[in-house]
Amino acid sequence: MEDVKTVGERLMRNVEKVIVGKHYEVQSLLVALLCRGHVLIEDVPGVGKTMLAKSIARSLGCTFHRIQFTPDLLPSDVTGVSVYNQKTTEFEYRPGPVMAQIVLADEINRATPKAQSALLEAMEEQQVTVDGVTYPLPQPFIVLATQNPIEYEGTFPLPEAQLDRFLMRISLGYPSRADEVEILDRQQQHHPINDLEQVVNSDELIQMQTSIKEVYVDRLVKEYIVSIVEATRKHPDVYLGASPRGSLALYRTCQAFAAVVGRNYVIPDDVKALAAPTLAHRVIVNPAARIRNVDTLGIIAEVLRSVPAPGVRPVTVAQVRAAL
Repeated sequence: MEDVKTVGERLMRNVEKVIVGKHYEVQSLLVALLCRGHVLIEDVPGVGKTMLAKSIARSLGCTFHRIQFTPDLLPSDVTGVSVYNQKTTEFEYRPGPVMAQIVLADEINRATPKAQSALLEAMEEQQVTVDGVTYPLPQPFIVLATQNPIEYEGTFPLPEAQLDRFLMRISLGYPSRADEVEILDRQQQHHPINDLEQVVNSDELIQMQTSIKEVYVDRLVKEYIVSIVEATRKHPDVYLGASPRGSLALYRTCQAFAAVVGRNYVIPDDVKALAAPTLAHRVIVNPAARIRNVDTLGIIAEVLRSVPAPGVRPVTVAQVRAAL
């Protein structure tokens, strides 16, 4: 896993030339990239959500398209349309902005559910269908969606089915005082993203995406993951707990996180670190708890405190060698 750690650190260092003081968030986005998963970035305007997506795209040398979601956005504005060519007397497909390796769906909750659903097939099946013809999406493919959590007027909350398709939900938050001064210094003459160069190519990323699947996960850790997900379903303040897709998301992100830090095995601390970003958006709080201002992050924290972490069990030398 040393190659994954080395390449990952190179990518993160490059992105952090633009995104200051957000190492954990950049690392989380790298984990999602390695898992071929999509990310929902929920935060107030102006904290760098768009810049983070652009920085990742430039660092990877991937094609990048931005879709500004508005109430009048149509599904064809996302997927593309078939246009009749009078010269060839045939219909030709004109690709929409979703035909890119990294797609930024900006303010996704401002579009109608019909437009939001246009992303569902692309996110889940890695393809789009226009007029009965299916077109594969370029690889690697990842959707980075943003939404403003404090502005609800004129918005359409994402349905649970679409929220469940996001591997992770992260929040950037405001920078610290020292980091904000650093941002001012870096942008005194021009924006640092203009100098950002490609440091990782698509082939390296695809190779890393394949290699993380070899990270060893002990059965006790797998049972720990399932116990956490089951606890979200049985919590008294929860109307609907995390689905099996949530278990798979937590399992896969733990493998990627272990590889990024240079380990070829997952430990319970990895599960604890990734439980909130992978499970919180999949949990629905019941109305009575919502009145008491109970939120999903608090529920996940309570679950982690209540579910005992697995201990260490003896293994033979042969088992250790087989896991390496």
